[in-house]
Amino acid sequence: MLRARLIGTGSHVPKKILTNHDLEKLVETSDDWISTRTGIRQRHIAVDETTSDMAAKAAKNAMKAAGVSPRDIDLIVVGTVTPEMCFPSTACFVQSQLGIKSGAAAFDVSAACSGFLYALDVADRYIRTGAAAKALVIGVDRFSRIVDWKDRSTCVLFGDGAGAVVLSAEKGTKGVLSCHIHSDGRHWEMLYADSPCPPSPFEEKHISSRYLKMNGNETFKIAVRTMGQAIGEAMETNGLTPEDISLLIPHQANLRIINAIRDRLKLPDDKVYTNLDRYGNTSAGSIPLALDEAVRDGRVKGGDIILFVSFGGGLTWASSAVRL
Repeated sequence: MLRARLIGTGSHVPKKILTNHDLEKLVETSDDWISTRTGIRQRHIAVDETTSDMAAKAAKNAMKAAGVSPRDIDLIVVGTVTPEMCFPSTACFVQSQLGIKSGAAAFDVSAACSGFLYALDVADRYIRTGAAAKALVIGVDRFSRIVDWKDRSTCVLFGDGAGAVVLSAEKGTKGVLSCHIHSDGRHWEMLYADSPCPPSPFEEKHISSRYLKMNGNETFKIAVRTMGQAIGEAMETNGLTPEDISLLIPHQANLRIINAIRDRLKLPDDKVYTNLDRYGNTSAGSIPLALDEAVRDGRVKGGDIILFVSFGGGLTWASSAVRL
């Protein structure tokens, strides 16, 4: 049986750091207000880098860790909702920047903060069916472009960043065990960003704002419920117990959400990875960024079972179990 084995990880964040104290100069807030409610103390902001720049740098690091060359990659899937262009896709830009061979498939998926796990699911299916041998899966977002920096309820939450993994088609027990992706479009208005495109001359006057909008309280409740369900689905599918999980890497949105998930599973703190204090919510970039850090920090090793879970605009939610 072919599995999508994870053979390399990589990440990238911009150099510019925006601390909570820096935000005090932009909007009515305080370090204590932000850190108490979210767990975030700083975030990275892209100044002279595009979404595809960040994605390509994370991907290059993942390919180096995997020991593969651009000619080995035959599939690129990027999870993002902040491309610099409507088209071409961010994946096509990554292909060009890294010199990945002509003819490889390259496309984006849009699932907001669940983007990486959606992309992982797509790549896993390609590999299991024999349609790809080496896949590059990237999660990247540049939310600093779409948050209203005068709205303290949202601008304090987000940062920019990217993470990537290389998957290889291999036989054995290691690799992606299962992926589970879901959505409920009835609640899209709880978390969205309108189109920046101007209206055509043939439609009625339409006022749009590209800034992100969020109903924080209701989003929090649904996130905890659906992420808990997604974790249960992954564990039941693979016959896992909390004791089998080496590390839970949740979407890094809010420390209160992460703690609620941890408490549901009754996991000790050392089995739940968090880094949102340093990066904030990097949307689709958060899970692969955290995974790369966990690998580099020695928090996981070969044979470990890692559980991923996410929630995002759409509304979307997803989970995945992976044996390294």
